Amino acid sequence: MQADAIFFWIFSTVLILSALAVILARNPVHSVLFLILSFVCAAGLFLLVGAEFLAMILIVVYVGAVAVLFLFVVMMLDVDFAELRQGFLQYLPIGGIIAIFVAFELGYVAVGWSRSPAAAAAASPPAPVSNTAALGRVLYTQYFFYFQGAGLILLTAMIGAIVLTLRHRVVKRQRISEQVARNPATAVELRKVPSRVGI
Repeated sequence: MQADAIFFWIFSTVLILSALAVILARNPVHSVLFLILSFVCAAGLFLLVGAEFLAMILIVVYVGAVAVLFLFVVMMLDVDFAELRQGFLQYLPIGGIIAIFVAFELGYVAVGWSRSPAAAAAASPPAPVSNTAALGRVLYTQYFFYFQGAGLILLTAMIGAIVLTLRHRVVKRQRISEQVARNPATAVELRKVPSRVGI
């Protein structure tokens, strides 16, 4: 058995087990950690097939930003996930039906792609160009406007989320001119307090 096949079985097995552990783990922090492990294993699988750009994106974007953000949010909010999981069995049949349909669609696409004559041509590129360079050429030539349009849509969504969640708070600021202009008549109040009586 070759080394690629050995690493494929190792990464795929750990990926499936960690994906199941994300759903079945009782502690939400453990779920996020298993999610990070599944991302790392998926990046290893992408490296085995020569898609180094996707592997780098999984590590840098998802593990470095999204999963760590999930971890901080889960740890800071202290959400009671036990109450959220009480209705899990109620939606299990619908989720199972959707999972069967998704698996059928994925299998249909995989079988159709492997049998198509264009799959062999796509699997073996004519020029020895790296995956990152080929993807960059396609993104910034053929799909340049779509790529920039997607960036503008994401920017608009980010600005909208900031505007919707922004809270205007009154902040007390120090006014030095008013403090300097104060005199004892406005700053000090003298009261005559009787003996053994409070103010």
